[in-house]
This record gives sequence, structure tokens and C-alpha cells, in this order.
Amino acid sequence: MRTLTAQMSSDGRAWRLYVVVYGGTEWPTFRWERTGPVPTVAERRRVLAALGYEVVPGAVWSWIEDSRDLGDDSTPVVLIAAVDVREQEGATA
Repeated sequence: MRTLTAQMSSDGRAWRLYVVVYGGTEWPTFRWERTGPVPTVAERRRVLAALGYEVVPGAVWSWIEDSRDLGDDSTPVVLIAAVDVREQEGATA
């Protein structure tokens, strides 16, 4: 079963979770209509399941930060979390 990457990001606005599907025209995506608190691991797991994915056993979320404007560290911070995922057994995602 192939491994993909799920990412969750926010630049101070609503949180978005998406599964990176290279070569796809649309990535499976979910948006929380809130800016805080950060979605819990349980919330992320439920959203991934609704999208047809699950976290790869043993994988953990990692966090990085970036600038909203590439190379300009005076712009708002963009937080990005990532984890390895796979399609759920029997999913048609």
C-alpha cells in the first residue's frame, strides 16, 4: 500500500487538512471553520477517516513554520504539520 503525506496548515486563519496526491487535479481537503484551538489529533484522525485515509502505524505529526511570503520572515507565520498516511482498507479515495 502506498504512503502519502497529509498536511495541516494555518496562517492565522482557519485550519486546513489535505492529503498530497501527486499528479492529482484535486487533493482531498477539509477546512475547520475556526482559527483556534489547533485541531486535536483525534479530530485530525476523524477527518482523515472521512477522507478515506488513516495515519500509518507508528507515524507521528511533525511541525514546521514558514513565512507567509517566501523569504520574508517579517510576514505572519504559517504553521504546517505533516504525517504519513495511507488509504483505508476498502476506501475509494
